[in-house]
Amino acid sequence: MTRILVVEDEQHLADGLRFNLEAEGYEVQVAETGEATLQLLETETAFDVVVMDVMLPGIDGFEVMTAMRQSGQFVPTLMLTARGQAEDVLRGFAAGADDYLAKPFDLSILMARIKGLLRRGEWVRASAQTLPQISNGRQDAYTFGEKSVDFGQLELRVRDQVFPLTLMEANLLRYLIRHEGQTVSRKSMLAQVWGLHEDTDTRAIDNFMVRLRRYIEDDPKNPRHLLTVRALGYRFVANPAAGGRSK
Repeated sequence: MTRILVVEDEQHLADGLRFNLEAEGYEVQVAETGEATLQLLETETAFDVVVMDVMLPGIDGFEVMTAMRQSGQFVPTLMLTARGQAEDVLRGFAAGADDYLAKPFDLSILMARIKGLLRRGEWVRASAQTLPQISNGRQDAYTFGEKSVDFGQLELRVRDQVFPLTLMEANLLRYLIRHEGQTVSRKSMLAQVWGLHEDTDTRAIDNFMVRLRRYIEDDPKNPRHLLTVRALGYRFVANPAAGGRSK
């Protein structure tokens, strides 16, 4: 059974989320504070999705998210926030969130977002054979230059450095790799990677690209692999010596 961890300190909202998620067939556990969440995640490793409020007593959702990623917890996470300003949303993505939803929200949209995270998790694990090349005979890894991506372990290796990837980072990178050499639009990324969240600002993609460039590029301000195509989108180039320039 799919297990969901709900992190919410408002009792009536936590109870409502538990009731509706269990009605959908999910197994639900609730934590009321950031500290309790981190303690729970240390002992419980089988959660499929975390739904977490930002405004928590003690350490807030941003701090919990950062601590989760730093400790190697890469459970797909949807953050709920009453502060829908761009800087708050971007801060959540920077901390490692996979998606966000502003309060108040429609229950059907929350359910769709959760299902989208679950589908994308399956996509990472099940679609390895679609990569344009393999690494060392493995179908779940991709190598370009001195960099390699392990989609099974959600890791990016650059020479001797290893960078853990969030689910969304891995999904976005895989989508770009599958379209190596082609310009892909921000809208197509929203449709194919995010699940066509029409209310999601496409600038969120730009921030994911900034993070991926920090991992991959020797000089993130002058990228050679993850190129911006002005007014259109992005293009992944595995071998820059063979062509392709940032515009």
